Amino acid sequence: MKQVLKRLLFIAVTSLLLPSLLTAGCGSGGLSDTVTEAGSTTVQPVAEKLAEAFKAENPDVTIVIQGGGSSVGIKSCNDGTVDIGAASRELKADEPNLVKHLLARDGIAIIIHPANPVTGLTREQVKEIFAGKITNWSKVGGENKDIFVVAREEGSGTRTAFEEMVMGKELIKSDAILLPFNGAIITAVSNTTQAIGFISFGYIKNSVKTVEIDGVAATVENAKNGTYPIVRPLYFLTKEQPTGLVKKFIDFCLGPKGQNIVAGEGYIPVS
Repeated sequence: MKQVLKRLLFIAVTSLLLPSLLTAGCGSGGLSDTVTEAGSTTVQPVAEKLAEAFKAENPDVTIVIQGGGSSVGIKSCNDGTVDIGAASRELKADEPNLVKHLLARDGIAIIIHPANPVTGLTREQVKEIFAGKITNWSKVGGENKDIFVVAREEGSGTRTAFEEMVMGKELIKSDAILLPFNGAIITAVSNTTQAIGFISFGYIKNSVKTVEIDGVAATVENAKNGTYPIVRPLYFLTKEQPTGLVKKFIDFCLGPKGQNIVAGEGYIPVS
């Protein structure tokens, strides 16, 4: 059964693993140059929308938006490979001391298959499921079926935030199916009735079901009012204080127009 599940998840992931590249202009008053951004796959979709909106006003500048994960964004920014890194978690003590620009906040939703009768879990139950201590849905009000744990890979900002806010000192079980981005988690869970995973609020779709955590629904409103317990920051990162075109783009993203786009994409604006 495990081999069948892994084969299914492999097919789901490979169908989604297409390079993501957006070329957009965001100059102003005759600006002409290129800005590069890479990192968190949670930040990537909203960054693409922001680049599109900036291009509409400034058609002569190219912005390249790429994914890769938060760790990639941090390293690429520090190495000077990109102008802007993106991270969906706090920086760790052993990572470079980069300049953080808070772009948005984002909830992490726990998702299951729509056919699963479970509607809510406690944070402790979520921790024990992902740690492998609860292995059957009947232990949390579901059917007498094994639980298949689907999680993000090492280096993912979403995984790091989930570990910090939910797992504590516990580790995600060693035989969990590890996938490289939010979309792959959705595909796996929507095609596997016994699966459970976690994703960014910005990726929630009707093909999966979110569960309440400690009696609180996974909604933007509950994340804003502080009742939903699993919320993390989304950052743009620069090696130094930004200047020139990079500063203009970041200022646009943090300004009223940019923050309206943030809200429209299902994230929590910060200004």
